Amino acid sequence: MSDHDRPGPGHHHRHDSVHPDWEMLGPDLERGAELYTPLYEQAASWLREAAPGAAPGGVRRVLDIGSGPGVVSCLLARAFPDAEVVAVDATGALLERARDRAARLGLADRVHTQLAEVPDGLDALGGADLIWSSKALHHVGDQRAAVAALAGHLRPGGLLALAEGGLTPRFLPRDLGIGRPGLQSRLDAAGEEWFSEMRAALPDTVDETEDWPAFLADAGLRAPGTRSFLLDLPAPLSADARAYLVTTLSRAREMYGDRLDEDDRTALARLTDPEDAAGITRRPDAFFLSAQTVHTARA
Repeated sequence: MSDHDRPGPGHHHRHDSVHPDWEMLGPDLERGAELYTPLYEQAASWLREAAPGAAPGGVRRVLDIGSGPGVVSCLLARAFPDAEVVAVDATGALLERARDRAARLGLADRVHTQLAEVPDGLDALGGADLIWSSKALHHVGDQRAAVAALAGHLRPGGLLALAEGGLTPRFLPRDLGIGRPGLQSRLDAAGEEWFSEMRAALPDTVDETEDWPAFLADAGLRAPGTRSFLLDLPAPLSADARAYLVTTLSRAREMYGDRLDEDDRTALARLTDPEDAAGITRRPDAFFLSAQTVHTARA
């Protein structure tokens, strides 16, 4: 799903289980995607350079697959001012947020929504000159087949862009002054274990190497390209960024805190306590550094 994903340090903030409550997560998804806006703007600029020849008339139709609340859909509408952008998601409440956002930004005439499951409910979408999907396909059991399904909606010369993978966000100093040094690394390891179990529990899951360029090639696409984009928010963080980190760490504590020892759980409790001087909302050394990789290929 676009607009962010895995809660906790592992990958942004988007699934509590195999069947998360996306409607409940809507406000957090929107805030997280807004935090990542500088990164997405870089990616959109790169796509604008890569996609002019996507169709004889240029980019006229864009699909944002797994759009969530539409933050990136609206960014794509601004990057491609002659295009209709269709935000596609399986959660109606998130699409309502996307419509509201488009209206606030004066984009309601070009940003539309479509309720659809990924990938089995995409038949009615029609073709597109650019298809963007961010952190949606790793929620699908057969990722290779999902890529092929998206590729089937590309118009001749169209570009498929998949934002999957990158570098795990970093935001904690190695030694926090509370608990044992290295908490971030242990959170990352617990998050990876949780993520692997989530993938294994998906319907019709296929256990294979996550080689996104190979998936694009197997779908019959050509001219592959890969680029990573950096989000670098140095200390001291803004209040919004701190709030995002508190939400991220709180969800990590709820979801896989039982994989950590008591010392680490205590440190997490202190980090998320707004009254604790060692907490994220008050400490001066919290930062945010993340990289997102985008894989592209064209029809």
